[in-house]
Amino acid sequence: MKQALSAAVIALALVAAGAQARAADKPIQITWWHSMAGKNGETLDHLVSEFNHSQSKYHVDAVYKGNYSQSLTSAMAAFRAHKQPDLLQVFEVGTATMMAATNAIVPVYKLMAQHDVGFKPDAFIPSVKGYYTDSNGHMLSMPFNSSTPVLYYNRDEFKQAGLKRPPKTWSELGDDAKKLRDAGVKCGFTTAWQSWIQIENFAAWQNQPLATEDDGFKGMGARLLINKKPFVEHIGRMASWTRNNLFQYGGREDSPMPLFYSGNCAMLFQSSGSFGSIQNNAKFDVGVAPMPYDKRVVDQPQNSIIGGASLWVLQGQPKSHYQGVAEFLNFLAQPKQQAEWSRNTGYVPVTETAYRLLKKQGFYNRKPGAEVAIKELTLHPPTANSKGLRLGNYNQIRNIINAQLEAVWSGQKSARQALDSAVKRGNAELEKFQNANS
Repeated sequence: MKQALSAAVIALALVAAGAQARAADKPIQITWWHSMAGKNGETLDHLVSEFNHSQSKYHVDAVYKGNYSQSLTSAMAAFRAHKQPDLLQVFEVGTATMMAATNAIVPVYKLMAQHDVGFKPDAFIPSVKGYYTDSNGHMLSMPFNSSTPVLYYNRDEFKQAGLKRPPKTWSELGDDAKKLRDAGVKCGFTTAWQSWIQIENFAAWQNQPLATEDDGFKGMGARLLINKKPFVEHIGRMASWTRNNLFQYGGREDSPMPLFYSGNCAMLFQSSGSFGSIQNNAKFDVGVAPMPYDKRVVDQPQNSIIGGASLWVLQGQPKSHYQGVAEFLNFLAQPKQQAEWSRNTGYVPVTETAYRLLKKQGFYNRKPGAEVAIKELTLHPPTANSKGLRLGNYNQIRNIINAQLEAVWSGQKSARQALDSAVKRGNAELEKFQNANS
């Protein structure tokens, strides 16, 4: 009996030891919530697979959680339930919100200092890095998918109207739109993402302050300045162009794109991240040009600011996860991965080395339009007016601006009335955010 009992004990011990060995061999699971669907999502999954196959200690599980707003809302609820992911992709206008959540985030610069993975924050393009750094230049989140507005134009319709090059100034754009209409085109131009492009990037491109406190970088006391003369004149001019269809409003976010695909509008302001989609859908020769600048305001453009998103590291995970998170972020920042991401999505490479690699590979010779965005972002060193925004509740403020601009396009309000209202209501949101986080 004793021998049988001893054998059973030994067997149980061996089973337990085997289970422990298998557990030790199992890679540490790292969860990443993101908002990349379609082809962009496929490219993201491929990068994750490359990392998972490059080593055996960690396994990244990339989970699509809906659009940026949905993903951020889900993450907040998950954090309260102690079920948050390790990594979260957050759109650029959520930066101030994430910064304020100091008990929920691990700043990237601190993570990388604690884990020696060879991360080089200075490798990032200044106009990209600046958006996600604090006032001391410390990187809070890691830039991932970055884009900027460009002007797409229909080369076939330009040729038919006798136009040899895209417009460089807003005055030229108006003249070109009229020539295109005279040549039979139904609409001169349209714009996607009207607040991001026609307000936020208009400010940066013309080197104008969007808000006080260096567009919010100096503190939460920032207040909007978008009812100043350059903005009122710009929106007023666009409004005047709606009367003869030089400009046609096609809706919020990406909604205006079919107006360009169909050939109805000869020009489209849209994200550089839509480069691949536009080329795939348009049945004509597509040109890509820098945004025009307002010669009444500046003699030359400054630099554009980014859209897109960055990756935030969340607190509350086992210590063993954070080495893997650091290694994964460093993997994504490498030139090879950044070049692959940019080639397949249309987002700009976020590091100088990745940009040089794409040039060396001849990518921009094959697709010159893809280089316009990076040239806009790096045209001049960023100023306090062209570094980006650091404004709380800015997603709500964008919705306010969108509604006010729609009142202008429909003729219900003047540019002055609409922008005054946007400033008043937007500042109430900024004050609400300030009071909640002071």
